Amino acid sequence: MTSPDIIRTFDRVPAAIVQQASKYQAAILADVAGRRGAMHGRIRALRPDMKVVGTAFTVDVRPGDNLMIHAAMSLARPGDVLVIDGKGDQTAALMGTIMMTACQKLGIAGVVIDGSVRDALEIDEMKFPVFSVGTNPNGPTKLVPGRIGHPVTVGGVTVNPGDFILGDADGVVVVEREKIESLLPLAAKKVQDETDRIAAIQRGDTAAKWLDAALRAAGVLKVGESL
Repeated sequence: MTSPDIIRTFDRVPAAIVQQASKYQAAILADVAGRRGAMHGRIRALRPDMKVVGTAFTVDVRPGDNLMIHAAMSLARPGDVLVIDGKGDQTAALMGTIMMTACQKLGIAGVVIDGSVRDALEIDEMKFPVFSVGTNPNGPTKLVPGRIGHPVTVGGVTVNPGDFILGDADGVVVVEREKIESLLPLAAKKVQDETDRIAAIQRGDTAAKWLDAALRAAGVLKVGESL
């Protein structure tokens, strides 16, 4: 009989949609998602050039204990991102080189953990994307039960199993599984708009055309006034 604490099957973002969304920055997706879904900045890449893209495989653990992460690794599918609610604990690492090597071998796309890791230099050499609140040399225990495949809160954001995950140098953004496909045209338009605006600035058009109206709306300028 399967434990109710472990949900093994759930819908995932289709691989083709993951691939299309992977070309965007976290900031682009956060903007077109309504400026929401970005995890707290404490969760960041071990190295700025790391990027993780995939579907969330959620894990809930007690601080300092990684028993359920080991269980999750045995259940995750290639392309999944382990998204782990470690309660923000920084007193012990929940994962290190051995576990990360196994994740990479299993085809797991990366790890996002509201907790600490260790062996940062070795993980960097592996080119395996890891986003955490930091590092700590202390090892974890493997004693306490948790949950797999349930909604978790990581970096202040609710993450459901199967949600879309993208992390880069700016941080990690979460987009609901049902929503990500509809955001792709908006993301493409935003990239084009920003490209056009940067080109205009480089030509000397540095003025923000919306600024005066925004200042008047905020009461900084009177009607008819301009900077």
